Amino acid sequence: MLNYIWAGLIVFSLLFALVADVGDLTRDTYRNGAPVPLALQFDGGYDAEAPRQPVTVRFDAEELTRFYGTDEPIAVADSLPGTLIQTAAGGREVRIAPDATLPDLLATIRDETNPRDQVLQGSVPRDALAGAASPTVATAITFAPVRFVKMRAISAAALDFAETAVEIALGLIGVLALFLGLMKIAEEAGVVYALVKLVRPLLRPLFPNIPEGHPAMGMIALNLAANIFGLGNAATPFGIKAMEELQKLNPEPDTATDEMAMLLAMNTASVQLVPPVILIALIGLEINEVYFAIVFTTALSLTVAILTAKGLSTLKRYRETNPRRLGDAPATASPAE
Repeated sequence: MLNYIWAGLIVFSLLFALVADVGDLTRDTYRNGAPVPLALQFDGGYDAEAPRQPVTVRFDAEELTRFYGTDEPIAVADSLPGTLIQTAAGGREVRIAPDATLPDLLATIRDETNPRDQVLQGSVPRDALAGAASPTVATAITFAPVRFVKMRAISAAALDFAETAVEIALGLIGVLALFLGLMKIAEEAGVVYALVKLVRPLLRPLFPNIPEGHPAMGMIALNLAANIFGLGNAATPFGIKAMEELQKLNPEPDTATDEMAMLLAMNTASVQLVPPVILIALIGLEINEVYFAIVFTTALSLTVAILTAKGLSTLKRYRETNPRRLGDAPATASPAE
Protein backbone atom coordinates (compact mmCIF):
# COMPACT_ATOMS: atom_id res chain seq x y z
CA MET A 1 0.00 0.00 0.00
CA LEU A 2 2.82 2.36 0.90
CA ASN A 3 4.38 1.81 -2.54
CA TYR A 4 1.13 2.94 -4.19
CA ILE A 5 1.04 6.05 -2.00
CA TRP A 6 4.61 6.97 -2.95
CA ALA A 7 3.92 6.30 -6.61
CA GLY A 8 0.80 8.47 -6.45
CA LEU A 9 2.72 11.32 -4.81
CA ILE A 10 5.43 11.14 -7.47
CA VAL A 11 2.93 11.13 -10.33
CA PHE A 12 0.97 13.98 -8.73
CA SER A 13 4.12 16.08 -8.27
CA LEU A 14 5.17 15.53 -11.88
CA LEU A 15 1.71 16.48 -13.15
CA PHE A 16 1.68 19.57 -10.93
CA ALA A 17 5.13 20.58 -12.18
CA LEU A 18 4.12 20.01 -15.80
CA VAL A 19 0.98 22.14 -15.43
CA ALA A 20 2.99 24.90 -13.73
CA ASP A 21 5.66 24.84 -16.43
CA VAL A 22 3.11 24.91 -19.24
CA GLY A 23 1.51 27.88 -17.49
CA ASP A 24 4.89 29.66 -17.37
CA LEU A 25 5.41 29.04 -21.08
CA THR A 26 1.89 30.24 -21.91
CA ARG A 27 2.28 33.42 -19.86
CA ASP A 28 5.89 33.84 -21.00
CA THR A 29 6.90 34.33 -17.37
CA TYR A 30 10.61 34.57 -18.16
CA ARG A 31 10.22 36.60 -21.38
CA ASN A 32 12.45 34.23 -23.31
CA GLY A 33 14.30 35.97 -26.13
CA ALA A 34 13.13 39.46 -25.10
CA PRO A 35 15.90 42.00 -24.24
CA VAL A 36 15.74 43.22 -20.65
CA PRO A 37 16.43 46.96 -20.21
CA LEU A 38 19.44 47.91 -18.09
CA ALA A 39 22.27 50.42 -17.84
CA LEU A 40 26.01 49.72 -17.83
CA GLN A 41 28.35 52.04 -15.98
CA PHE A 42 32.08 52.05 -16.78
CA ASP A 43 34.12 53.69 -14.04
CA GLY A 44 37.10 54.29 -16.29
CA GLY A 45 35.13 54.73 -19.48
CA TYR A 46 34.27 52.14 -22.10
CA ASP A 47 37.23 50.49 -23.86
CA ALA A 48 36.22 48.89 -27.15
CA GLU A 49 39.52 46.97 -27.36
CA ALA A 50 39.53 45.40 -23.88
CA PRO A 51 38.44 41.72 -23.92
CA ARG A 52 37.32 41.99 -20.28
CA GLN A 53 36.53 45.04 -18.22
CA PRO A 54 34.65 45.65 -14.97
CA VAL A 55 31.22 47.18 -15.22
CA THR A 56 28.43 48.16 -12.86
CA VAL A 57 25.03 46.81 -13.90
CA ARG A 58 21.95 48.86 -13.03
CA PHE A 59 18.35 47.64 -13.32
CA ASP A 60 15.44 50.00 -12.78
CA ALA A 61 13.09 48.24 -10.32
CA GLU A 62 9.89 49.77 -11.74
CA GLU A 63 10.88 49.13 -15.32
CA LEU A 64 11.88 45.56 -14.46
CA THR A 65 8.50 44.98 -12.80
CA ARG A 66 6.64 46.28 -15.86
CA PHE A 67 8.82 44.24 -18.18
CA TYR A 68 8.09 40.92 -16.45
CA GLY A 69 4.50 41.90 -15.60
CA THR A 70 4.63 40.64 -12.01
CA ASP A 71 1.92 41.43 -9.47
CA GLU A 72 4.47 42.34 -6.81
CA PRO A 73 7.28 44.87 -7.31
CA ILE A 74 10.65 43.34 -8.12
CA ALA A 75 13.18 44.56 -5.58
CA VAL A 76 16.66 44.80 -7.07
CA ALA A 77 19.87 46.41 -5.84
CA ASP A 78 20.76 49.81 -7.26
CA SER A 79 24.04 48.49 -8.61
CA LEU A 80 25.38 45.01 -9.30
CA PRO A 81 29.06 44.24 -9.95
CA GLY A 82 29.76 42.57 -13.25
CA THR A 83 32.13 42.02 -16.13
CA LEU A 84 31.81 42.89 -19.81
CA ILE A 85 33.38 40.29 -22.10
CA GLN A 86 34.12 41.19 -25.73
CA THR A 87 35.24 38.73 -28.37
CA ALA A 88 37.13 39.33 -31.57
CA ALA A 89 34.06 38.28 -33.54
CA GLY A 90 32.13 41.18 -32.03
CA GLY A 91 30.18 39.38 -29.35
CA ARG A 92 29.32 41.28 -26.19
CA GLU A 93 28.38 39.47 -23.00
CA VAL A 94 27.69 40.81 -19.52
CA ARG A 95 28.27 38.55 -16.52
CA ILE A 96 26.97 39.59 -13.11
CA ALA A 97 29.16 38.53 -10.19
CA PRO A 98 28.14 35.23 -8.49
CA ASP A 99 27.91 36.88 -5.07
CA ALA A 100 25.49 39.55 -6.28
CA THR A 101 22.07 39.58 -4.58
CA LEU A 102 19.37 39.04 -7.21
CA PRO A 103 15.57 39.03 -7.05
CA ASP A 104 13.95 35.61 -7.18
CA LEU A 105 13.02 35.80 -10.85
CA LEU A 106 16.54 36.72 -12.00
CA ALA A 107 18.00 34.17 -9.58
CA THR A 108 15.85 31.48 -11.22
CA ILE A 109 17.12 32.52 -14.64
CA ARG A 110 20.68 32.33 -13.32
CA ASP A 111 20.20 28.89 -11.77
CA GLU A 112 18.56 27.48 -14.90
CA THR A 113 20.91 28.95 -17.51
CA ASN A 114 24.21 28.56 -15.64
CA PRO A 115 23.79 26.13 -12.74
CA ARG A 116 27.47 25.22 -12.54
CA ASP A 117 29.02 28.69 -12.19
CA GLN A 118 25.93 30.37 -10.65
CA VAL A 119 26.51 33.44 -12.84
CA LEU A 120 23.74 35.48 -14.43
CA GLN A 121 24.91 36.25 -17.93
CA GLY A 122 23.45 37.46 -21.20
CA SER A 123 24.35 39.11 -24.47
CA VAL A 124 24.09 42.82 -25.18
CA PRO A 125 23.82 44.42 -28.65
CA ARG A 126 27.14 45.30 -30.22
CA ASP A 127 25.87 48.58 -31.62
CA ALA A 128 24.70 49.81 -28.21
CA LEU A 129 28.31 50.20 -27.03
CA ALA A 130 29.84 51.41 -30.26
CA GLY A 131 31.28 54.88 -29.81
CA ALA A 132 30.00 55.18 -26.24
CA ALA A 133 31.33 58.43 -24.82
CA SER A 134 29.32 58.58 -21.60
CA PRO A 135 30.42 56.42 -18.61
CA THR A 136 26.83 55.13 -18.39
CA VAL A 137 25.25 53.40 -21.37
CA ALA A 138 21.57 52.46 -21.60
CA THR A 139 21.15 49.13 -23.36
CA ALA A 140 19.44 45.75 -22.95
CA ILE A 141 20.50 42.21 -22.09
CA THR A 142 19.10 39.00 -23.52
CA PHE A 143 19.24 35.90 -21.35
CA ALA A 144 19.20 32.30 -22.52
CA PRO A 145 15.71 30.73 -22.71
CA VAL A 146 14.29 29.25 -19.49
CA ARG A 147 11.83 26.36 -19.77
CA PHE A 148 10.39 23.60 -17.54
CA VAL A 149 11.80 24.97 -14.28
CA LYS A 150 9.58 22.86 -12.00
CA MET A 151 10.25 19.63 -13.90
CA ARG A 152 13.99 20.24 -13.74
CA ALA A 153 13.76 20.97 -10.02
CA ILE A 154 11.92 17.70 -9.32
CA SER A 155 14.38 15.72 -11.44
CA ALA A 156 17.36 17.32 -9.69
CA ALA A 157 15.83 16.66 -6.26
CA ALA A 158 15.16 13.02 -7.17
CA LEU A 159 18.78 12.52 -8.22
CA ASP A 160 20.11 14.31 -5.14
CA PHE A 161 18.00 12.22 -2.76
CA ALA A 162 18.90 9.04 -4.64
CA GLU A 163 22.57 9.89 -4.07
CA THR A 164 21.84 10.64 -0.41
CA ALA A 165 20.02 7.31 -0.02
CA VAL A 166 23.04 5.43 -1.39
CA GLU A 167 25.39 7.30 0.97
CA ILE A 168 23.17 6.49 3.96
CA ALA A 169 22.87 2.84 2.92
CA LEU A 170 26.64 2.47 2.55
CA GLY A 171 27.18 4.23 5.86
CA LEU A 172 24.86 1.79 7.63
CA ILE A 173 26.71 -1.29 6.39
CA GLY A 174 29.41 -0.99 9.04
CA VAL A 175 26.90 -0.31 11.81
CA LEU A 176 24.69 -3.21 10.78
CA ALA A 177 27.66 -5.57 10.54
CA LEU A 178 28.91 -4.52 13.99
CA PHE A 179 25.64 -4.93 15.85
CA LEU A 180 24.61 -8.08 14.00
CA GLY A 181 27.96 -9.57 14.97
CA LEU A 182 27.50 -8.56 18.61
CA MET A 183 23.99 -9.97 18.50
CA LYS A 184 25.27 -13.31 17.20
CA ILE A 185 27.89 -13.44 19.93
CA ALA A 186 25.26 -12.66 22.55
CA GLU A 187 23.01 -15.36 21.14
CA GLU A 188 25.77 -17.97 21.17
CA ALA A 189 26.76 -16.99 24.72
CA GLY A 190 23.18 -17.32 25.98
CA VAL A 191 22.80 -13.61 26.78
CA VAL A 192 19.74 -13.33 24.55
CA TYR A 193 17.95 -16.15 26.35
CA ALA A 194 18.80 -14.64 29.73
CA LEU A 195 17.36 -11.36 28.52
CA VAL A 196 14.20 -13.17 27.43
CA LYS A 197 13.61 -14.41 30.97
CA LEU A 198 14.24 -10.93 32.35
CA VAL A 199 11.87 -8.97 30.14
CA ARG A 200 9.21 -11.62 29.55
CA PRO A 201 6.92 -10.42 32.40
CA LEU A 202 6.89 -6.92 30.89
CA LEU A 203 6.51 -7.81 27.20
CA ARG A 204 4.37 -10.94 27.56
CA PRO A 205 1.02 -9.03 27.56
CA LEU A 206 2.03 -7.25 24.34
CA PHE A 207 3.29 -10.38 22.56
CA PRO A 208 1.18 -13.23 23.97
CA ASN A 209 1.72 -15.67 21.07
CA ILE A 210 5.52 -15.83 21.31
CA PRO A 211 6.47 -19.21 22.83
CA GLU A 212 8.30 -19.54 26.12
CA GLY A 213 12.04 -18.88 25.70
CA HIS A 214 11.86 -17.99 22.01
CA PRO A 215 14.74 -15.71 20.85
CA ALA A 216 12.25 -13.33 19.21
CA MET A 217 11.49 -11.91 22.66
CA GLY A 218 15.18 -11.17 23.24
CA MET A 219 15.52 -9.46 19.86
CA ILE A 220 12.46 -7.33 20.63
CA ALA A 221 13.93 -6.38 24.00
CA LEU A 222 17.25 -5.39 22.42
CA ASN A 223 15.46 -3.40 19.74
CA LEU A 224 13.34 -1.48 22.23
CA ALA A 225 16.31 -0.92 24.55
CA ALA A 226 18.35 0.58 21.68
CA ASN A 227 15.46 2.93 20.86
CA ILE A 228 15.03 3.94 24.51
CA PHE A 229 18.71 4.88 24.79
CA GLY A 230 18.70 6.85 21.53
CA LEU A 231 20.77 4.33 19.54
CA GLY A 232 18.75 4.37 16.32
CA ASN A 233 21.45 2.68 14.22
CA ALA A 234 21.76 -0.13 16.77
CA ALA A 235 17.98 -0.60 16.88
CA THR A 236 17.78 -1.29 13.14
CA PRO A 237 19.59 -4.66 13.03
CA PHE A 238 17.86 -5.81 16.22
CA GLY A 239 14.48 -4.92 14.73
CA ILE A 240 15.28 -6.76 11.50
CA LYS A 241 16.35 -9.85 13.42
CA ALA A 242 13.25 -9.65 15.61
CA MET A 243 11.04 -9.60 12.50
CA GLU A 244 12.93 -12.59 11.10
CA GLU A 245 12.32 -14.53 14.32
CA LEU A 246 8.63 -13.54 14.33
CA GLN A 247 8.34 -14.67 10.72
CA LYS A 248 9.43 -18.16 11.80
CA LEU A 249 6.31 -18.25 13.99
CA ASN A 250 4.04 -16.96 11.23
CA PRO A 251 1.71 -19.61 9.69
CA GLU A 252 1.10 -17.33 6.66
CA PRO A 253 4.41 -15.81 5.50
CA ASP A 254 2.71 -13.22 3.27
CA THR A 255 0.58 -11.70 6.09
CA ALA A 256 1.84 -9.90 9.19
CA THR A 257 0.85 -11.27 12.58
CA ASP A 258 -0.39 -9.17 15.51
CA GLU A 259 3.07 -9.41 17.07
CA MET A 260 4.69 -8.00 13.92
CA ALA A 261 2.18 -5.16 13.83
CA MET A 262 2.77 -4.43 17.51
CA LEU A 263 6.56 -4.35 17.09
CA LEU A 264 6.26 -2.06 14.07
CA ALA A 265 3.93 0.28 15.96
CA MET A 266 6.26 0.44 18.96
CA ASN A 267 9.25 1.13 16.72
CA THR A 268 7.36 3.88 14.95
CA ALA A 269 6.53 5.50 18.30
CA SER A 270 10.17 5.02 19.41
CA VAL A 271 9.97 5.97 23.07
CA GLN A 272 13.28 7.52 24.17
CA LEU A 273 14.64 8.25 27.63
CA VAL A 274 17.97 9.36 26.17
CA PRO A 275 17.85 11.91 23.31
CA PRO A 276 18.95 10.59 19.91
CA VAL A 277 22.68 10.76 19.26
CA ILE A 278 22.12 12.68 15.99
CA LEU A 279 20.03 15.31 17.79
CA ILE A 280 22.70 15.74 20.46
CA ALA A 281 25.32 16.20 17.74
CA LEU A 282 23.20 18.86 16.03
CA ILE A 283 22.15 21.08 18.95
CA GLY A 284 24.60 20.09 21.69
CA LEU A 285 23.79 21.00 25.29
CA GLU A 286 20.65 22.83 24.22
CA ILE A 287 19.07 19.37 24.10
CA ASN A 288 18.36 19.83 27.84
CA GLU A 289 15.75 22.46 27.00
CA VAL A 290 13.64 19.95 25.08
CA TYR A 291 14.44 16.79 27.07
CA PHE A 292 11.14 16.57 28.96
CA ALA A 293 9.24 17.36 25.78
CA ILE A 294 11.00 14.44 24.04
CA VAL A 295 10.24 12.02 26.90
CA PHE A 296 6.60 13.11 27.18
CA THR A 297 5.98 13.05 23.43
CA THR A 298 7.59 9.65 22.84
CA ALA A 299 5.87 8.13 25.89
CA LEU A 300 2.52 9.42 24.67
CA SER A 301 3.15 8.19 21.13
CA LEU A 302 4.13 4.75 22.48
CA THR A 303 0.91 4.56 24.50
CA VAL A 304 -1.17 5.52 21.47
CA ALA A 305 0.70 3.00 19.29
CA ILE A 306 0.12 0.12 21.73
CA LEU A 307 -3.56 0.94 22.27
CA THR A 308 -4.13 1.34 18.53
CA ALA A 309 -2.43 -1.95 17.64
CA LYS A 310 -4.34 -3.78 20.38
CA GLY A 311 -7.63 -2.13 19.46
CA LEU A 312 -7.38 -2.85 15.74
CA SER A 313 -6.48 -6.50 16.40
CA THR A 314 -9.89 -6.96 18.08
CA LEU A 315 -11.90 -5.66 15.12
CA LYS A 316 -13.61 -8.25 12.94
CA ARG A 317 -12.05 -6.96 9.73
CA TYR A 318 -8.52 -7.51 11.07
CA ARG A 319 -9.33 -10.73 12.92
CA GLU A 320 -10.41 -12.26 9.62
CA THR A 321 -6.98 -11.60 8.09
CA ASN A 322 -5.01 -12.63 11.17
CA PRO A 323 -2.67 -15.54 10.27
CA ARG A 324 -3.67 -17.19 13.57
CA ARG A 325 -7.41 -16.93 12.92
CA LEU A 326 -7.63 -20.72 12.37
CA GLY A 327 -6.02 -21.40 15.70
CA ASP A 328 -2.65 -22.51 14.35
CA ALA A 329 -0.36 -23.39 17.20
CA PRO A 330 2.80 -21.29 17.32
CA ALA A 331 6.12 -22.87 16.52
CA THR A 332 8.11 -24.28 19.37
CA ALA A 333 10.89 -22.21 20.81
CA SER A 334 14.49 -22.75 19.80
CA PRO A 335 16.37 -24.55 22.56
CA ALA A 336 18.80 -22.39 24.52
CA GLU A 337 22.39 -23.23 23.95
